[in-house]
Amino acid sequence: MPIAEIPLPEEIFIDSTHIGKKGHNKIELLKYRISDSNYVVINFYTKSAGKWKLQNKFEQDKDDVLSCEPEISDFNNDKLNDFTYVPALAARGANKIRRLFIYDIKKDQLIYIKNSDEYPNLLYNNQLNCIDAFLVYGGCETVFLKLQGDSLKEFASVELSDGLTVTTYDSNGREKVIYRNKKIRGSYVRYKNYKPLKEYEDY
Repeated sequence: MPIAEIPLPEEIFIDSTHIGKKGHNKIELLKYRISDSNYVVINFYTKSAGKWKLQNKFEQDKDDVLSCEPEISDFNNDKLNDFTYVPALAARGANKIRRLFIYDIKKDQLIYIKNSDEYPNLLYNNQLNCIDAFLVYGGCETVFLKLQGDSLKEFASVELSDGLTVTTYDSNGREKVIYRNKKIRGSYVRYKNYKPLKEYEDY
């Protein structure tokens, strides 16, 4: 019986100088294609006795539209870099989806943020020390999020659609509209604060 052929990766990304504790951690992203499907393998290592030891391994689906566009940056203001990549694209390219992996220094591992791909155009928000997302549709919405374990949890949003609406969410997800003005109109405005309202100059 012939041995199944192991596919060669179409895309490779490796970093051992910026991710997590610089020089102590390494990340590999490998993108594969098999027949009509695509997937990525992410390996995360820590250095022990001068050798790389595998700490995490993730295998996830990937669309066929774009490259993975891997990026390393700090999403939780702990001065240690985290990791994102693009698994898919939505809304004609306006909503860039990224899967987010946060470096946990206590476990010396990556934590996959399971609902991160539900929030497009993720950014670290240094004004509110949170993460925000920007959703584009017939209108647009800025959503403010806190990391909670392996998930993102909404605590406020600013929506521009049939006017402007600012909403907050309590720990149980109950929403409260704190401001509404149907006279305000805007075309795809992203906000970096909701109380008071403050727009990003660029992003």
